[in-house]
Amino acid sequence: MHAHQHPSPSLYEQLEALPAGLTGEILNGQLYAQPRPSLEHGYTETSLAEELVGPFQKGRGGGPGGWLIVVEPELHFIRDTEVDVPDLAGWRRARLPHLPKAQHRALVVPDWVCEILSPSTESKDRKIKMPIYARYGVPHAWLIDPVAHTLEAYALDAGAWREIGRFVGATPVSVAPFDAVTIDLGALWAPTE
Repeated sequence: MHAHQHPSPSLYEQLEALPAGLTGEILNGQLYAQPRPSLEHGYTETSLAEELVGPFQKGRGGGPGGWLIVVEPELHFIRDTEVDVPDLAGWRRARLPHLPKAQHRALVVPDWVCEILSPSTESKDRKIKMPIYARYGVPHAWLIDPVAHTLEAYALDAGAWREIGRFVGATPVSVAPFDAVTIDLGALWAPTE
């Protein structure tokens, strides 16, 4: 009699078993884990969420409303197989009227994703995740560098990314898909010494 062979844990089971404080993703069949980002990164993420939630989620200040915006959602482009965690994602409520209850998996492709670049993740965000977002039909993506103070905005055009705007510093910007309102770019950058 030989011992029963346990099947090796799936990539998603390995992702779920990661220690607290690590964010796991499964990109092109490979498991990635990364620690919490820097304080500057967190400041930019929180500030951008604040700039967008008022006008686009709650319809405040003359904003159109009609969006659901979530920080660090677990996007399942293929359930438990292609799992991406952008820093922010947004869905038009016309496509996703409400979030699924008590679920950590988002199975509906978002209308917008944003990656906030860190030195340790910039290459992954640009070379691995951006092509995945394009492949699954995310219409808009932003890349933000909290140290260089830049925002790059892209729109999906025939399956490929087309840059629709590149902004630097503290300018007021109005850029798709959130061009109904002007965002103060300067509000996204952490005050550092």
